Amino acid sequence: MGVTRSQRWVLALVCAVAVSTIYAIQPVLETAGTGLGLARGSLGWLVAAGQVGYFAGLVLLVPLGDVLNRRRLITVHLVLTAVGAVVVAVAPNGVVAVAGLVVAGLFAVVVQVTVAYVAAVSAPNERGRNIGAVTSGVVIGILGVRVLAGVLGDTVGWRAVYALLAVLCVALALTVRATLDSDSRTPGARYAQVLASMGRLVRTDRLFLSRGLITLFLFASFGTLWSGLALPLGTDPWNFGTTQIGLFAVVGLAGALGAGRAGRWADSGRAQVITGSALVLLTASWLLIARTESTLLLLIIGIVLLDFAVQAVHVSSQHLLTAAHPNRASSVIGAYMACYSLGSALGAITTTWAYSTWGWSAACWLGAAYSLSALVLWGLAQVTGRTAASSPEPQPKSREAATLQC
Repeated sequence: MGVTRSQRWVLALVCAVAVSTIYAIQPVLETAGTGLGLARGSLGWLVAAGQVGYFAGLVLLVPLGDVLNRRRLITVHLVLTAVGAVVVAVAPNGVVAVAGLVVAGLFAVVVQVTVAYVAAVSAPNERGRNIGAVTSGVVIGILGVRVLAGVLGDTVGWRAVYALLAVLCVALALTVRATLDSDSRTPGARYAQVLASMGRLVRTDRLFLSRGLITLFLFASFGTLWSGLALPLGTDPWNFGTTQIGLFAVVGLAGALGAGRAGRWADSGRAQVITGSALVLLTASWLLIARTESTLLLLIIGIVLLDFAVQAVHVSSQHLLTAAHPNRASSVIGAYMACYSLGSALGAITTTWAYSTWGWSAACWLGAAYSLSALVLWGLAQVTGRTAASSPEPQPKSREAATLQC
């Protein structure tokens, strides 16, 4: 068992393309709304649709990975994500577009099935490294699609973005079928049992509760930046257009890719240290991001640090959770990512409110408050050792999972 370098690349691309179907609408929102005949006040439905579908998929579809063959599930989910993207690309009106975005978001949870697959087939001493490489694709997709959508939206048209994503999903489905090893485990649990175990996990597992709350605030901070950054950059003194604003995502990619090493550090037993250090870095990055009035250099440095920190914590958390629960990696990742989804939505909603009320500085203080909240939660868990009572698994765990304190 194991994951080859080429397989890691394929799985990272699966994550990048699938998650792109949720976020591709944001850079072309106004253009798409005009083309679909939507009023400005209704544009929020286009953004919310993918998130609604995604949240439903996390709860209802990701647990299937603990019941069915994950390689087959990845293939089917990619094809159905492509169907949703095609519906959006040809939608004659807003209602059809929203429906397509819901479908695409629903099956874009193939990302979490992919992470569970990687965790299951990886050797214990390579699990963090492989998860880090694959989940880098998520951030690459979230940020990279902003550049792609901005450029295509200004040249070919916004529908071309979803047509291209549909083609890529189908191509990846065929590639996964041809290149990935079959899921060799023999799932014994039933779907209803897996759903029930998710409920027990949320109620009783202290490791999950700690990491879930940290993740909620982590991605609220992340969402504050990327949902609100276009607001100050689109006004004086910069007055940037869609394509120019989208290029700032390239800066974020540098930080996200750099955090791939966090997985290697987690494999060496330093996931807790990585988490605390990265959360300190994340909080500090907001001091630079807030300085957009006179220079962009500090903003660019802050973006790199923020994306590095977010990815480092994200990888460390998934490493700890999959090591502690190797038999139900899909349901654990699904529940964990539900916290991610809620955090992203919280950040997106509150940053526009803060900006419209008090300006960009207030939005930055809000982002820093979210990251500081995550840091406080991590610190309390270290002091109290609350997660040491995490439910034991009958199977052998990694050295770190057996001794973890958070």
